Amino acid sequence: MILDDFIVVTKTGLFCKYGDFYLDPKEIVKQAVISHAHGDHAIGGNLAVYCTAATALFMKHRYKKFAAGEFYLKTYYSSFDLNGVRISFIPAGHILGSAQVLMEYKGVKYLYTGDYKLQPDKTCEPMEFVEADVLITETTFADPGTQHPVAEEEILKLNATQNNIMLGAYSLGKCQRLISLMNDHCIEKRILVHHSMLPFVKIYEQMGINLGRYEAYDRKVMKNSPANMVYLVPPMVFRSYFKAINVIRVFATGWKHLQNNHEIQLYISDHADWNDILFTVGKVNPSQIWTNHGSGIQLKSHFETSLVVKLLN
Repeated sequence: MILDDFIVVTKTGLFCKYGDFYLDPKEIVKQAVISHAHGDHAIGGNLAVYCTAATALFMKHRYKKFAAGEFYLKTYYSSFDLNGVRISFIPAGHILGSAQVLMEYKGVKYLYTGDYKLQPDKTCEPMEFVEADVLITETTFADPGTQHPVAEEEILKLNATQNNIMLGAYSLGKCQRLISLMNDHCIEKRILVHHSMLPFVKIYEQMGINLGRYEAYDRKVMKNSPANMVYLVPPMVFRSYFKAINVIRVFATGWKHLQNNHEIQLYISDHADWNDILFTVGKVNPSQIWTNHGSGIQLKSHFETSLVVKLLN
């Protein structure tokens, strides 16, 4: 029987009282099961953190000695027990090391997706599907009007100009995916990377991911090369250089409102869109869907007659 309170939302985050642990807590807790290393899912300071090896490396870089009391590293598909709840990690396809969390308790399977994407991406483990009774899905882009274009076709837009480009992107996941995509599809471009992004790039390489050519940003190089340079910067730098001259400003995101006023709109997202969420529901074959991160209202009306959809947020 599905337990309606197996996962509950608290101000600290998603809590499983049956296993006495939190999923991606927002505040420091004793036991944290972390799906991936983005800052809105992985804070520092938890006493015990259960995650993949790549997630731990990213967290250690970001939070240094405050990353966690202790890390318990888990490989995909190997199960472990937390107070009677059987847990295993399944690849989520979001960024390197990202995992869905499969929880089994009293014969019922609950699958927490964390953030996930179905689009191919050479820089991380591909999303894999497992069946579960309850699918706890992110709904960042759960809107029939949102359909992400093919990233390999989007990146070609950068070839439309020879002007230098300032390319804004998140430092972890998006940055590395863009380096790889540009190396495959924008071979004329010379890729310069902001210094704050380089440690994450190095961890990808340490984990065996070959991203291709790139170099650390050098102001002289950019100044003396008027064409075909792409300078990858994190969002804060992108926003602070809003008056940068002699560059075309581009921001890689699935959000339409963040594309305003840019000469090139680069719709590259690391989340599932509407069709991907529906495809995932078909593969997981749950009898209930619980939604999280974003609005699940349209998903609820879509499945009104066929599935129980509960909005956790």
